Amino acid sequence: MSKIMILTDSCCDLPKEKIDELGIKVLPFTMTLGGESFREIFDRSTYEVYEMMSKTDEIPKHSQLSPITFEETYKELFDQGYTDIISVSINSQGSGTYNNSIIGKNDFFENNPGAAEKIRIFNLDSKCYTIFYGYPIMESVKRIRKGASADEIVAYLEEWFNVSAIYAVPYNLKYARKSGRISAAKAFAGELLGLKPIIEFADGGTTTVDKIRGEKNIVPKLVECVEKRMTPQTPYLIVHGRDDTLAKEVEKEMIKRVGRKAEMYSPIGAAVAANIGPDIVAVLIRRKNKAVENTPL
Repeated sequence: MSKIMILTDSCCDLPKEKIDELGIKVLPFTMTLGGESFREIFDRSTYEVYEMMSKTDEIPKHSQLSPITFEETYKELFDQGYTDIISVSINSQGSGTYNNSIIGKNDFFENNPGAAEKIRIFNLDSKCYTIFYGYPIMESVKRIRKGASADEIVAYLEEWFNVSAIYAVPYNLKYARKSGRISAAKAFAGELLGLKPIIEFADGGTTTVDKIRGEKNIVPKLVECVEKRMTPQTPYLIVHGRDDTLAKEVEKEMIKRVGRKAEMYSPIGAAVAANIGPDIVAVLIRRKNKAVENTPL
């Protein structure tokens, strides 16, 4: 009989209580800010990190998870009798964690002869950040509890990663520019004119798909962008930073347009906030047509 574990990292941005409830194995990123090092989610809550960020101009630093961390975790789960591990990692274009998960797998099988006949390890690149992979992981656990196989879960996750996207409006690009991890932010030159970008996070990359003049236009422009691209009658998720005021307005407008509330409503975690800032509103959707023309601005 199969015994399946979903393994991921703390950038999935699922709350600690949900992680415990679902029995997901989460490896935390270690953050450093203001001379303090802490494990994301486990030592400091998201809102505590927001508060820390508000008191300094320092950009939080975080390190990728190492191959040895993955090797030790695979061994721990193997010893617990798991037959399948589905390891889902933060976007490989923004972190070396995914590649390290593969190195750790190779080292595990090399150091544990015979394990390959007893356990399978699937390494998946989420190609994105935050609840982009946290949400389908949560849904995957529900499917596993209903009897889904590891192969079925892998197929479900890969399909989600290939068709979904996040459309985000950062209120400013200070963190994104300093971190250097968001190429669309580096390429955007409209801030001096009072413009804000709508950044698409999908397929491992970032693209500026529209620009907004003035904060009063954030909600209608973001909703217009999302509605144009989303598959009808599918769930959408809302992501926000330390202030969820605009996120609530986005949901109200989305209800008017599509007739449904957000499936999930979540703050971005420390690892994401370190790279795009704690002030953001975003919507995650399933794209109706990946061929929609997104001309960089």
